[in-house]
Amino acid sequence: MSLGQFEPDAWIPRSHPTACRGVIGLDELAGMDVIHGPRSASTATYDRWLTILQATDPRFEFTDPPLRHSLPMALAFAATAGPPTAVLTGPAAFADVPPGVIRLPQPAGAGDMARVSIDGQPLTATAALAWNGDLPRPLQQILFDTADGLTRPAPASLSRAG
Repeated sequence: MSLGQFEPDAWIPRSHPTACRGVIGLDELAGMDVIHGPRSASTATYDRWLTILQATDPRFEFTDPPLRHSLPMALAFAATAGPPTAVLTGPAAFADVPPGVIRLPQPAGAGDMARVSIDGQPLTATAALAWNGDLPRPLQQILFDTADGLTRPAPASLSRAG
C-alpha cells in the first residue's frame, strides 16, 4: 500500500535572498553547502538526491550533520557557518499538499534559519507499507485502516488556514 510522496524540509539562512520567497531553486541549493545524512540512515534516498543535485552541479557533495539526531544543532551549526549553508532533512512532509492545507509550524530552535520548499519538488521519496498475507485477517485490516488513516488529510478545522 503506497502511503504517498514525501519531500524533505530545506532550511536556509534567513539572510539568503530566496528565504523571503519561501522557495529555493535546485541550482541555488546545489550552490550551497548542504548538511544531510548520514548516508547510512537512508542510502537509497541519499544517493538519489545526491544524483539529482550533481546533475545541477557535478562537484556537489553533501556535508554530514554535526550531530546525527539533532535538527536544532544542525540548524545552529548552519546558521553560523562561513559559506551559506543549508540543512536538508529526510523525507518529512507530504509532497503536493492540497490547497488550503497548512504545514506544521517551524520547530523550536530554528533561529536564523528559514524553512523553504524546493522549486518543482525534485526531491521526493515514496513511502509504502507491506505485510505478510499469512497474517490473520483482522490484523491485516488493522494495518490497512491505520495506513489509510495516515494518508487522509486532517479534518478541515485542523488543516485550513484561516
